[in-house]
Amino acid sequence: MRKPLVAGNWKMHKTASEATRLFQQLSNSYDQSLAGVDMVVCPPFTSLRSAQVTLEFDSNTEIKIGAQDVHWEPQGAFTGAISAAMLKDVSCTYCIVGHSERRGYFGETDEMVALKAAALAQVGIVPIVCCGESLETREEGGALSFVTAQIRAALENISAEDAKAIVIAYEPIWAIGTGRTALPEQAEEVCNALRETLQELYGKEVADAIRILYGGSLNPGNVESFVAMPNIDGGLVGGASLVAEDFIVLLKAFS
Repeated sequence: MRKPLVAGNWKMHKTASEATRLFQQLSNSYDQSLAGVDMVVCPPFTSLRSAQVTLEFDSNTEIKIGAQDVHWEPQGAFTGAISAAMLKDVSCTYCIVGHSERRGYFGETDEMVALKAAALAQVGIVPIVCCGESLETREEGGALSFVTAQIRAALENISAEDAKAIVIAYEPIWAIGTGRTALPEQAEEVCNALRETLQELYGKEVADAIRILYGGSLNPGNVESFVAMPNIDGGLVGGASLVAEDFIVLLKAFS
């Protein structure tokens, strides 16, 4: 059985001091009822060290730290960029790559996403590889072919051994931050197609081990319907991860 994973993507929210308070709230809310789910929080770069320090003081909290992006080069003249080794140094064990906001606002390509995923795997950080279609693509009937092509491209440089640890996150662009959510059956259809693609790439054993998340306006009011889907192993959560109580509800739903 795949252990569920719920990752909070804080996006461009929370100063370092605000992040410390939210981490403390999450830490204080953690109990053994959450032992059945992996909990990952992805704050802005400026709050990663705050997260590391806060969690060092609470050995009973199994919160994992993740980043929202990475550069594929180990070092160099890349102003404003962060390397995988830098993330490793502040205890990051996960990192989001290929989010639709990175693709749409910053022009990231499938090739760049593949380089980032490989760079993370080389240092032992788990890439959370995002995929998702626009509303236009869905209405034209091309959702499955579009997202599976994104994943094929993103995993081009990932070996079968490294693939066992990766996480896939399906986030339909039309459902991110809009309040509009894919129907559970729609999300399951795509996640099933993604698993079939992973099986083609790596074989059934590896494909069955890879966790696939759903994201896109996931919240306490709709989470239960997604938990029941066999190929959805957790969530990549935006707005609901900024409120400790809401995030804990999502974690308990998947635990």
